[in-house]
Amino acid sequence: MLSAADRLLTCPYCKVKNFLLTGGGPFRYSLPNRAKDQARLVYAPYLRFKGNIFSVAASGVSHRIVDTTQDGCGLPGLPASLGLRPQAMSLVRISSETKGRFLPLAIEAKKVFEKATKLHNLIEGNNDSIVYHHAFIGETISFIYLPLLIREDGLFDAVLGQPLTASSQALGGVPFQSHWQMKFLAALCPRCGGNLDGEGDCLVTTCTNCDTAWQIAAHGLERMLCRTILSNKDEAEAALHLPFWKIAVRLSTLDIRTFADFIERTNQPMVVRPEWRNQAMQFWIPAFKLRPEIFLRTGKQITVSQRQLGTERDLKIKAVANLYPVTLPLNEARQAIKVMLAFSAANGPALYSKLPSAEPETIATSLVYLPFQDQHHDWVQSQTGVAINKSILHFGRTL
Repeated sequence: MLSAADRLLTCPYCKVKNFLLTGGGPFRYSLPNRAKDQARLVYAPYLRFKGNIFSVAASGVSHRIVDTTQDGCGLPGLPASLGLRPQAMSLVRISSETKGRFLPLAIEAKKVFEKATKLHNLIEGNNDSIVYHHAFIGETISFIYLPLLIREDGLFDAVLGQPLTASSQALGGVPFQSHWQMKFLAALCPRCGGNLDGEGDCLVTTCTNCDTAWQIAAHGLERMLCRTILSNKDEAEAALHLPFWKIAVRLSTLDIRTFADFIERTNQPMVVRPEWRNQAMQFWIPAFKLRPEIFLRTGKQITVSQRQLGTERDLKIKAVANLYPVTLPLNEARQAIKVMLAFSAANGPALYSKLPSAEPETIATSLVYLPFQDQHHDWVQSQTGVAINKSILHFGRTL
C-alpha cells in the first residue's frame, strides 16, 4: 500500500520508478469517509506539522517529536485540530477524481509552526526560560482535509458521523484545482537512461549502470557527487553505509573557522594539535532521520571524532554494498548546525547566548557514506566507535 511518506513509486506495468511531485505547495490528503454521495462533501483544510523541534534555552538543549494539526479555514464550530486521527487512520491522497468542494485556506503556514513551538515549550518547560534558538528538522507540512457532509438537519463530520455546531449556510468552496494535481518524474538516469535505484522515502537515487547518484531538484534530476570512507577490505561486504552531510562552515561571530577553534570554543576535553588549525571546521550531520536525541548524539560524536576517520574517496556505487537511503535533505541539515554546536558544547551556557547572532557561512558541502559494521544489536562505525541501535535506525524510517 502507498504510504503518505512515499515519494518514489514503481509503475506496476513498465516497472519504471517515478518521483511523485506536487503541482504546487504541500501534499494534500483527506481523512477517509464512507459518505454515499461524495459530491455533497465539503472539505475543510487543516495544516499538519510533523517533525522534530529542537530548542536551545538557558536550561539546555531540548527536543521533541511533534505531530500536530491546525484548523486552516477558521470556520466557527469546527474542531481546532484533528487530534490523533491523522496518525491512526490511513490518509487518502486528494486527486482530480476527488469529488466535492474545498474550502479555502485562511491562515498562513507559520501558524502551525507557532503552535508546534508552543506545544514543545509547554512540554519541555521552556516557557519561563530564555530561548536562544529554535530549529525544525525533518519536518513535513501537508494539508489534511476533514470531509464535511451537509444534510437537511445540519453539518456533520463525515468521518465520525457526528453533528457539528458550525453552520452549513453559505459554505462556498471550489472544486479540485488543476495545479494541485500530483506529477510524476520518471526515475531514469539522465546520463545513460538506465533505471535509478532507491526506496520509497529516499531523496537520492543511484544508477549502477553508469555509477552515478542523482537527487530531485527544481528542474528535474541533478547529479550528486558522493564520497565514502575507506574501510578494511574484509569488512566492506558486511558493512552498512550510512550517509552524512559534511558541511564546512565559518562561524565568524563565534571565532570558529577551523577544527581547532571548534575544540577550543566548545571546551572539548582534548589537546589541540597544530595541524587542526589548518583544517576547516566541518559538521557531520546524519543525512537520515533519527530520534532527536540519537540524531544529536550521532552528529556530535562524528563531528568531534572526525580526525579518526579514514581516507575519503569517490563513491563507487557498483563496489559498495548496502547504501542506506538519504531521507534528510541538505537544507535541513544546515538548520541543524547551530543545534549541533550547542549540543557539543561542554561550556553550554557561555555559548548559548551567542547563538542568535551566529550565522553559519557554508564553505562547502558533500554527501559522505560511512561504513558501519554489524555488531549484534547495533551498527558500529569502527573508526570512531559510534554505535546506532538497529531498532532505532528502523524507527527513524517512520518519522
